Amino acid sequence: QLSGKWFLVGMASRCSYLAEHSHQLEATMVTMTILDGQSLAISTFRKLDGMCWEIRQHYLSAQAPGCFLLRGHRKSSKVDVVVGEADPSSFIILYYQKGRNISVKLYGRTSLVSDAVVDKFEQHVRAVGLSEDVTYYFPTYGGWHTVLRETRV
Repeated sequence: QLSGKWFLVGMASRCSYLAEHSHQLEATMVTMTILDGQSLAISTFRKLDGMCWEIRQHYLSAQAPGCFLLRGHRKSSKVDVVVGEADPSSFIILYYQKGRNISVKLYGRTSLVSDAVVDKFEQHVRAVGLSEDVTYYFPTYGGWHTVLRETRV
């Protein structure tokens, strides 16, 4: 149900890099593919310095349904990923936890989601102790697809 194209709509995180560079956020698209019926292959497409970049990740299935594990290059760098709420036809809210740090991401099937979905996202953000001053919304224009169109000419 999670397979297909998603747009990163919003993110709440105490990440200092995100806070310092929030004015540079670009439209971001993700493609999710379910592997072996459980784990997820994630391809994130974003524009950076005028070029389209693809970041590939593999979310391993964890013990419980809706729970995944993202392993980093080092053994100590693992991220737990949990589906907080989803309507696979329109939105998904994911929690990412690394150690004591937690962030929440809202993805939509389109780059624009309803106010009701934004309200749900903000409720999830508050439920983990984050606030609107660390919540960022991504632009709906000028993303990776713009770069692809320009490079094909």
